[in-house]
Amino acid sequence: MPADDIAGRDPHPAVRRWEFAGAPGQGHRSGDGAGPAGGRGTWRGLALRGRPGGAAVRRPANARGAGRGTGGPRLPRGPGPRQIYERARRAWDRPLTAYYVILGSGLLITVLGLVMVYSASMIYALQLSLPGTYFFRKQFVAVALGTGLLLLASKMPAKLHRAFSYPLLVGTVFLMVLVQIPGIGRSVNGNQNWIYLGGPFQLQPSEFGKLALILWGADLLARKQDKRLLTQWKHLLVPLVPVAFMLLGLIMLGGDMGTAIILTSILFGLLWLAGAPTRLFGGVLLLAGLVGFTLIKTNENRLSRFSCVGAIDLGPQGQCWQAVHGIYALASGGWFGSGLGASVEKWGQLPEPHTDFIFAITGEELGLAGTLSVLALFAALGYAGIRVAGRTEDPFVRYAAGGVTTWITVQAVVNIGAVLGLLPIAGVPLPLFSYGGSALLPTMFAIGLLIAFAREDPAAKAALAMRRPGVRWKTMRRRVKKRPSGER
Repeated sequence: MPADDIAGRDPHPAVRRWEFAGAPGQGHRSGDGAGPAGGRGTWRGLALRGRPGGAAVRRPANARGAGRGTGGPRLPRGPGPRQIYERARRAWDRPLTAYYVILGSGLLITVLGLVMVYSASMIYALQLSLPGTYFFRKQFVAVALGTGLLLLASKMPAKLHRAFSYPLLVGTVFLMVLVQIPGIGRSVNGNQNWIYLGGPFQLQPSEFGKLALILWGADLLARKQDKRLLTQWKHLLVPLVPVAFMLLGLIMLGGDMGTAIILTSILFGLLWLAGAPTRLFGGVLLLAGLVGFTLIKTNENRLSRFSCVGAIDLGPQGQCWQAVHGIYALASGGWFGSGLGASVEKWGQLPEPHTDFIFAITGEELGLAGTLSVLALFAALGYAGIRVAGRTEDPFVRYAAGGVTTWITVQAVVNIGAVLGLLPIAGVPLPLFSYGGSALLPTMFAIGLLIAFAREDPAAKAALAMRRPGVRWKTMRRRVKKRPSGER
């Protein structure tokens, strides 16, 4: 090759020239610092092949941030609060979110309750000369039966639930009448609300009365709404309120004030969902308040429970023993508790440690972290139930889901509020958590109701259908056939 060709060829063909900028009228800088015009300038960078001589070279974003303060490239920023909120909102708006939240929170509460029943009842069982696992085994049998009821309720269509409501109501009223017959009914802790079934088993029919009122009331209000009769106050109140008062009367004959409070809250929840006018709603609430005040004022035992709200000492006669020792159990738990089985209050100091006050033992053994976890599970369950009731177009589903959510939420608030000393001790168990098969069985059936209603939502039904293996494979094959033949 000729020498002049080699000398005239650019040894770096990818680089056209060095670009630099100086003051106006100044030339380009040469290798020795002087440009053709003798001016001085500053380096700007490289002009790449095909780029005009005066065009600036843009550096990538990560290179632009290099060397500013930290001496290296900037780290990518995490999502901000707004992005986190949007992601959570999109996740919550998915069709199957309520279905999974109800199923997951219900099962977690039940399993954690089973563990705490074993821990809280061990010492009490030994004091009665029974095996340490006596109450745990009975609760485990109740959980197994309740799981069957949950699966049955989740598979039943809404029409079958509506048909089942009437025999359930009639059977519950019949059993509640049998409770008041001497020799058949049995008194526990001063309340005659039990029927002896033989052996270690007994039944409390008033617990099934909550479920019966919800299903029957939901069907009644749904039929009246279809006929456009709920705009008239007599159709709104009759026969819903008289039947509810009949159940309340049978419960109060046995002296169970706590169950009466829960049943009253279910009645008000149904009236609220039915769109009762404020004047009518307030009138029924005032009547119920007057009746409750009279029943409390005329009974020394109920009146003493109100005097223990916020109590920090046992009282002159020890009437606040249970309330104060419940606070002691929660206070001694600290952040993470003393550990499973390490409770001190269950050694005869705290009455009913595995039933009404199991939340106090949970706070002592699992600490604040354990109690907040239980509260979060109940909050998630209640919020999912509200979502199911608010998104459906079926009036029966709306009333039934709202009634079940009211029942579980109010009962949890009453129980936990009593343990915390914020409410009087009403003697109601913590749903799905406390010991007691009579309370557990109808509650698990109610959870199955919510699962069935959440799954019957049209969007959720379509999402579940897409998750079946056969449907998904057929859908994928159809998509492949629609693609152009050149794609893979």
